[in-house]
Amino acid sequence: MQLSIPSFGFGKSKSVVGLDIGSSSVKAVELAIKPKGFELLHLGMAHLPPEAIVQGAFLNSAAIVEAIKECLANARIKATQAAVAVSGHSVIVKKISLPAMSREELEESIRWEAEQYIPFDVNEVNLDFQILSSGQAEGQMDVLLVAAKKDLIDDYTHVLSDAGLQPVVMDVAAFAVENAYEASHSGPSEDVIALVNIGAQTANINILANGVPAFTRDISTGGNQFTEEIQKALSISFEEAERIKLGGSGAEESQEVVPHEVEQAMRTVSDTVIGEITRSLDFFSATSADSRIGRIVLAGGGSKVPGLDTLFHEKTNIPVERMNPLSKMLPSTKFEPAYLAEVAPFLGVGVGLALRRADER
Repeated sequence: MQLSIPSFGFGKSKSVVGLDIGSSSVKAVELAIKPKGFELLHLGMAHLPPEAIVQGAFLNSAAIVEAIKECLANARIKATQAAVAVSGHSVIVKKISLPAMSREELEESIRWEAEQYIPFDVNEVNLDFQILSSGQAEGQMDVLLVAAKKDLIDDYTHVLSDAGLQPVVMDVAAFAVENAYEASHSGPSEDVIALVNIGAQTANINILANGVPAFTRDISTGGNQFTEEIQKALSISFEEAERIKLGGSGAEESQEVVPHEVEQAMRTVSDTVIGEITRSLDFFSATSADSRIGRIVLAGGGSKVPGLDTLFHEKTNIPVERMNPLSKMLPSTKFEPAYLAEVAPFLGVGVGLALRRADER
C-alpha cells in the first residue's frame, strides 16, 4: 500500500514539483511518471543561510524565498505547482482505533475524535486522515490521523506564494520518504522496516509494518550536530567542518590534527544521534505487537556521515542500509551518474513529493 496523506484542501493538478524546504537547503525535483517507472526531468538545490529555519520555525522568510527561486532557476523548472512536506513539533501523526464507519461519517466526526489525541487546540490545526484497515477488534478500524498547526501551514504557503509557486499538496516528510522508498525498492516486504530520514536539524522516523505506518515520530537531532562538534574541535568555519564531516579535508593548517580530533568528535555525536533514534525504536518495540524491526533504512543528508550505518548496526544489531531514492529511475543522459550518486541521499523527501499528485486521495 502506498500511503498518501492528501493535500490540506488546496487545488488539483496532474503533476507537481517536489520541493523539500530543509533547514540547511532547498531541493526541487520534477519527475515524469511513466508505465515502467519515473524519469528525472529537473533537479535543483540551493543552500539556506544558517538559522533561516530553526526547528521548523521560519525565522528568515526572505532568505527562504530567495533560495526557492535560486533552486528553481538552477534546475530550469518552469512548473508553478508544488508539493511540500511538513515535520517537527507542530505536526502530530497518530495511529488510532475507532468504531467502524464510512469515510463520510468519519469526515463529519474527525474534529471531535482528534480532540482526544492531539495536544493542540483543534481550531488551531489542519486535520487529515487515512483509513488503514479493519481494526483487530470486531467493529473497529485503524485510522492514521494527521494534524498540522495552521501557522506552520501559513509559513509554507506564504513563502511558496512569494516565490511564484502554488501549493497543491501538503504532505508529511516521513510519508514522502516512504513514497520514495516504495518507488526505489522492488515488491512488498514482510519485514518491519524503520525508515530514518536524518536531516540537518530533525530526524523523521517512520516504522512500516506490512507496508503501513505503525509508528511515526520526528526528533530534534541531525547532521548539523556533527558539523558543530567538528567546528568546535578544530576551531574552523562551519563550511570547512561540513566538508570534513562528509569525508573531505579542512584547512591546511589544521590537517595534522584532523584524523584524531575528527574521529573523536564524530564518535561522540554518532553515539548521541544514534541513541536518540534508537530510543524511539525501542519505544515502538516495547509497545507494539509488530515489535521486531527487520531492517533500518537510512535516508537524508545525515545518512552520508561516514561509518554511521556501521555504528547503527553495532548499536542495534539490526541490518542497516542506505536508501537511494533514484535507484529505480529510468536511464537518463541529462545528469552525470557521479553527481546523482553524490546528491541522492538528500532527495528522499523531494522524490517522494514529486511522485505525489494533487488529485490523489
